[in-house]
Amino acid sequence: MDALTEIISTVNGLVWGVPMLVVILGTGLYLQLRLGLIPIRKTAYGFRMLWRGRLSTEKGDITPFNALMTALSATIGTGNIAGVATAVFLGGPGALFWMWMTALVGMATKYGEAVCAVKYREVDENGHHVGGPMYYIRNGLGPKWRWLAATFAIFAAIAGFGIGNTVQSNSVADVMQSSFNIPPLATGLVMAVLAAMVLIGGITRIGTVAGKLVPLMAITYVLCGIIILALNADGIPAAFGLVFTYAFSPAAATGGFAGAAVWAALQFGVARGVFSNEAGLGSAPIAHAAARTKSPVHQGVIAMLGTFIDTIVVCTITGLVIIVSGAWTSGETGASLSALAFNEALPGFGGYVVTFGLAIFAFTTLLAWSFYGEKSVEYLFGIKAIAPFRVLWIVAIPVGAMAQDHLGFVWLVADTLNALMALPNLVALLLLSPVIVRLTKEHFADNPR
Repeated sequence: MDALTEIISTVNGLVWGVPMLVVILGTGLYLQLRLGLIPIRKTAYGFRMLWRGRLSTEKGDITPFNALMTALSATIGTGNIAGVATAVFLGGPGALFWMWMTALVGMATKYGEAVCAVKYREVDENGHHVGGPMYYIRNGLGPKWRWLAATFAIFAAIAGFGIGNTVQSNSVADVMQSSFNIPPLATGLVMAVLAAMVLIGGITRIGTVAGKLVPLMAITYVLCGIIILALNADGIPAAFGLVFTYAFSPAAATGGFAGAAVWAALQFGVARGVFSNEAGLGSAPIAHAAARTKSPVHQGVIAMLGTFIDTIVVCTITGLVIIVSGAWTSGETGASLSALAFNEALPGFGGYVVTFGLAIFAFTTLLAWSFYGEKSVEYLFGIKAIAPFRVLWIVAIPVGAMAQDHLGFVWLVADTLNALMALPNLVALLLLSPVIVRLTKEHFADNPR
């Protein structure tokens, strides 16, 4: 295990090195500038389209609202609770600043992904709308790029078992054991049974479940965070001061915090930011391709809200609570750090908010990523591969839950696979950027508001 960890750590250092950070942030910034900052300027417009899309009867499998909820169910999860805490633990408060920067440019990336997903989607043998990077690479870039489409699908199918399965069940099992002394195996088995009941219904049932659970838990979590920040309002200016100061200068060791260089804040802020909002990974457009819409731009402005809500809202709440409470110097990390911060601010109650929030968020993430992995496998092997994939997915849940002694290794693998998955997608977005810009200009020329 030590040898394998060392090998993956080396690979992780390469794929999350300076070139990768430049590509991720650079792609988002490039699209933002080419689009004239439309993904930021049209945020309100996106919310209007989201509201109108609740009852859409256009061609597709799920409403635009449920498509966003499915994508959000994949992003709002351990990344918002355990991921933010891990970023602050390893990179200091400054990591939160770089998560924000990742989100602001990531809104353009997510917008471009969804535009391409709807533009180049197909209908499979079962009559379902399918799309995502593998389809917009093949259909948008042409036959000579099929190898890149297949590369994405392979990485996405494998990555799902890390970011979307074992990381989720592992984190839930950890927090349930620490809070209620529930054995990890029991947690894993319960999650597996519940997931199986939903997955039988495919994207329609996943979208329905996500459309109900995600808004309910997200609003509850954010409201509790706001209450904590209101109770500690006098500490908020200092918290922001730490975020901006340590984003550009080293954070000295204090308490249980080991200290961090500026590079650590940047690296872990971007890595955990991408892990949380998935902008650039190419996962969310797989869900948005199933939306009932005829307008790629309509779905694009709805899709970009996922990055805004996930990072600018939910991750910020988590990060500020951790910093304001002072828990970031405790030496705790992951979900335990978030639970400690919430519990110190709301004794006897705050910890349960994190516990149940993590459990529900992780469960919905697990559902959405099963769909992403399923469609990736379908692209590679056809619809006959769907059933075996679902069985393997369910089996992996309790296995991940019991990997308590290897949580760091699981996170390491997930981080590495994220980067490998992002590369083909980012290349495609850059090559298809003229199409994204053209469709956007045409749409807003006809719809100036």
